[in-house]
Amino acid sequence: MAKYLLLKHYRGAPAAVNDVPMAQWTPDEISAHLEYMNDFAARLEQTGEYVDGQALSPEGTFVRYDGEGRPPVTDGPFAETKDLIAGWMVIDVDSYERAVELAGELSAAPGAGGKPIHEWLELRPFYGVSPTITE
Repeated sequence: MAKYLLLKHYRGAPAAVNDVPMAQWTPDEISAHLEYMNDFAARLEQTGEYVDGQALSPEGTFVRYDGEGRPPVTDGPFAETKDLIAGWMVIDVDSYERAVELAGELSAAPGAGGKPIHEWLELRPFYGVSPTITE
């Protein structure tokens, strides 16, 4: 088994097919999207492939160490940066191909008009864990 991180982006990834920003969706469209995400996670929990996942706020701050005895340096929030992470999910699957299959399915979550978003998801293996490729 290998763990993968699926990253959903507010922006910074290539444009989705259904590229209407969530801020312009109706409450019913948002509910349908969240229901899809929750159902997807519940199904993966049943197969043992779901590890964790969270939606993230677009606000954030960069923080870094500034030396012994000094307070951390902060800069932000960065709502204007080119890349914002909307959320993430960690999966634990048997192969790279399975990770790609699940990312493709998650990409079809409904968006504006109830149509699949076909968004690009970033799929990244955990460092130090060699993915199993079964081609």
